[in-house]
Amino acid sequence: MIKVKGLYHSYSNDNKYAVKNANFEIKKGEVFGFLGPSGAGKSTTQGVLTGLLPIQKGEVTIAGYDIRNPKKEMFNLIGVSFEQSNVYDKLTAYENLNFYRKLFDVKTREPKELLELVGLDHVANKKAGEFSKGMKHRLTFIRSMINNPKIWFLDEPTTGLDPAIASEMKEIIKKEKEKGTTIFLTTHNMYVADELCDRIAFIIDGEIKLIDSPRNLKLKYGKKLVDVEHFENDILKKESLSLIEPKDKARLNDIISAGNIEIMHTKEATLEEIFIKVTGKGLK
Repeated sequence: MIKVKGLYHSYSNDNKYAVKNANFEIKKGEVFGFLGPSGAGKSTTQGVLTGLLPIQKGEVTIAGYDIRNPKKEMFNLIGVSFEQSNVYDKLTAYENLNFYRKLFDVKTREPKELLELVGLDHVANKKAGEFSKGMKHRLTFIRSMINNPKIWFLDEPTTGLDPAIASEMKEIIKKEKEKGTTIFLTTHNMYVADELCDRIAFIIDGEIKLIDSPRNLKLKYGKKLVDVEHFENDILKKESLSLIEPKDKARLNDIISAGNIEIMHTKEATLEEIFIKVTGKGLK
């Protein structure tokens, strides 16, 4: 659905690139994540892919359309949710969605249905200028869904939201994926990337360092350890044991046989730990 080859972009039209030689492909129905800190080149890449920024060097096709010469039909297929909300403050929530749906030549979703989806139905007739930052973010999010996009671009979809609402948003994204929607997700939140993405690209200083699934990354870079809390002679003990070393494996079997385990879980590397290991920089 998305093919990118040798993509570069400079805001100063020189060799100071915000994105350098980006190469990747995204299959239909895949959630593909761009994981990196602020200023890494995530939003710039999304800007080029959605036609907001011109291609200076490289090749990009979206659903078979060359982004250098985008057709109106292509824009009927995509939805874009921005990190910074850009709704019309003087229009109500309903009016914002109703206005936007008229820009498309395809069947659109009902504004009322979308407002209910993110808990904004009770403020449907309230002007967006009176909304909190989080409410505006939710309105921007559902606006990007109004044309039933086949390719959905999400820039930091859960930023600034409380945990309960963020969880609801992630469930919406999962359901859209189940429908076969292809999703390009940019984030610096490792938990969002880990939970939602089929594959992740690590991007730093405009360069993609690697692309793989969260599971493969953990298996490759994580240590095969298990943390165990258990009682021994009425004393709570905490041990971290290798699942490879024979001595540790034997010790773990003894603990399990004793049957006094309180807590036991595998200790895998987080995406943030892996990101730092691969790039030498953090996600903040």
